[in-house]
Amino acid sequence: MKAGIEPVTALSWPEALTAPVRKLPEHTRIRVALSGGLDSVLLLHLAAFCHRARVPVDAIHVNHQLQHNAAETESFCRDICGVLEIPLVVRRVTVMTGKDADAVGGIEEAARKARYQVFEELLEPGHLLLMAHHADDQAETVLFRLLRGSGVAGLAGMPRYRSLGQGQLARPLLDIERAQLALWAEQAGLRWVEDPSNADCRYDRNFLRHSIIPELKTRWPGLTGRIRHSAESCGDSEFLNRVLAQQQWQQCSTPEGNLSVAALAALSLPEQKNLLYWWIRRRGFRPPSSPALIQVLHDLLAAGEDRSPGFFGPGYSLRRFRGQVWLVASSPEPLPQRPAPLVPGDSVRWGHWRLVLEPASANPKIPSPEIRISTRQGGERLRPCPDGPSKSLKKWLQEHSIPPWERSSIPLVFAGSGDERELVAVGDFWCSGQYTGAAPATGWRLIVRRDFD
Repeated sequence: MKAGIEPVTALSWPEALTAPVRKLPEHTRIRVALSGGLDSVLLLHLAAFCHRARVPVDAIHVNHQLQHNAAETESFCRDICGVLEIPLVVRRVTVMTGKDADAVGGIEEAARKARYQVFEELLEPGHLLLMAHHADDQAETVLFRLLRGSGVAGLAGMPRYRSLGQGQLARPLLDIERAQLALWAEQAGLRWVEDPSNADCRYDRNFLRHSIIPELKTRWPGLTGRIRHSAESCGDSEFLNRVLAQQQWQQCSTPEGNLSVAALAALSLPEQKNLLYWWIRRRGFRPPSSPALIQVLHDLLAAGEDRSPGFFGPGYSLRRFRGQVWLVASSPEPLPQRPAPLVPGDSVRWGHWRLVLEPASANPKIPSPEIRISTRQGGERLRPCPDGPSKSLKKWLQEHSIPPWERSSIPLVFAGSGDERELVAVGDFWCSGQYTGAAPATGWRLIVRRDFD
């Protein structure tokens, strides 16, 4: 811990340090991500000095509860904010460990996800979250991603600005090396708390930080600047890739929001990879690696017409059906194992669907009917037209081009019991006039919505 806690006087801050902190996107409130370390403590002082006179400034401390000094660090953050008279929001999180952490990329990534989830929850429109990442952090990030085989999007490093939750994130210190920040902090007499995990070289980033980057800097003194220029070039390339993907999406997408297999096949392999990568990222999912993406494209485009190839990623899948590539979000939770009743006023979750039964008027024509929800068992029939013949549900699903992967999970809604039981709704694809419309025949309205409705 460093001695001294009084904030430095206004005239002591160099212009090279305050200029990037003053130059920020439009905002109505500034929030500083405060870890208690050197970089974030320095940024907190700068934010208070540069902005407190015109907009509210506060800090957010996320206690991961992983280090033996976590409580001490939280207390320090409270003290420093008290001295600066800056409001502090503290959130304690439980970070997954062991195999659960390994599944998301290790405990470092698990802690990062937990931290950013807090930020997303707290940021409101007009809020700007300042993070203290610096030039060495950027170099470390780019090298780390290079070793993981990232493409130009990853090698562009951390963006200076991006949206986060309902607000924005900014990294004003991204062009300044940590050694310079440490010198200014020492001269200002600031104190901070050292994170003991930062010295543990079992973590990949720490190994780069302590063992690799110092050696590289000895050979190439301008290392961080060189890496920054390369990252900026990769960022430019990624921007052009997105522009191209957006243009080709207009050419290759279908009215259903899928990709035409024929249009996708007409593109070159780099264009196919770029478009598929952009589409997956746009939907909020993590694309496969470049080699895996090539195999995915081969499976989707080269398989025979009688095949239904697919790829399963984290939280989603890519499927081919009737000349289109579909991007399908995985169900947020498993389907119920047995039929479920639906009573007025209750909301029943069924995979991607949510079902509600409500009276269409103050005085329904009949008492609340017996309604049950289940999935296909085989042999079900429905009557699409009130006075028409019944039809096999299997045939109806095929005629309406319902994708095969949805057919086994669609909620089927039955009214009545025993021999009087009747299929009255098939997911959000069809509902009997008895339970839909402005004036349903029974006086009861069945509402079936998907998560993305």
